[in-house]
Amino acid sequence: MSAEPLEIHIIADSTGETAARIARAAITQFPTREFSLVRHRKMSTTASLLTALENIKERSEHGPIAVFFTLVNEELAELVKAFCKDIEVPYADLMTQAMNALEQISGIEADQVPMRPLGVEAEYFVRMAAIDFAVRHDDGSLPAALNECDICLVGPSRSGKTPLSIYLGYLGYKAVNVPLVPGIDPPQELWELDRWRIIGLTMDAERLNQIRSQRVRGMGGFGTKDGYADLVKIYDELDEIGRVQRKLGCPVIDTTGVAIEEAASRIIDVVDDRARKVGQRLRRPPGIVRPAGAWAPPPK
Repeated sequence: MSAEPLEIHIIADSTGETAARIARAAITQFPTREFSLVRHRKMSTTASLLTALENIKERSEHGPIAVFFTLVNEELAELVKAFCKDIEVPYADLMTQAMNALEQISGIEADQVPMRPLGVEAEYFVRMAAIDFAVRHDDGSLPAALNECDICLVGPSRSGKTPLSIYLGYLGYKAVNVPLVPGIDPPQELWELDRWRIIGLTMDAERLNQIRSQRVRGMGGFGTKDGYADLVKIYDELDEIGRVQRKLGCPVIDTTGVAIEEAASRIIDVVDDRARKVGQRLRRPPGIVRPAGAWAPPPK
């Protein structure tokens, strides 16, 4: 990756976060190249957009670039398309086709109002309550409340339990996490919880050691004597935790090098499948529906 980073210019009438997330997902498919994101935010007027396009034109003269844009105003979107075609810059319109598809199924034309807030509806309050639940029940702080959760994560310290719990909360699921510590029995409430709700986490020992070592340095060396950041003891710790996870009968997900979004998606799918197999059901946050079955192409 010695070459200069390739620029992806993001044009948006709001923050540009939607396009940035799509860009980052696309970038992962090109591991041998480096990319940088350049955002042009709040492009809601022709004047501001033209200024951004002039900057993009100048950058295109220094090397190849791409343009991603999320503009709800059709005229502004068409202006960007014409500009990109004129200077021969590849582009991706990430909003127009989505709105067109919704217009077709709804029979209603899009309002095309830039920077319209997403709105505060029932889904928002459900997600905020779930995040609050994850924070209040971090590290198994209230074992008596375990039976209130949708998903329970169990695993070693620094394996990603807390961020995953909070992200699951952001998605609307009430998630708790319980640390498994060698020599300390898990709370009795964990053994009484529906097994399908429990997911084990693990991580590569060397990676876990790196993460813990950084934490130890940040804490002034605390944890160096008890083996918290000792690689040999971490191997032993993971073996013992693995035995507890097997007793719990929970599937184990390795979080090494896995993005939090991907890990959360796997967790939801596994818990959902396990619930259905025992005649139960994972609670659905508002706006989330699991498809009844996978589509298959018709036979030839």
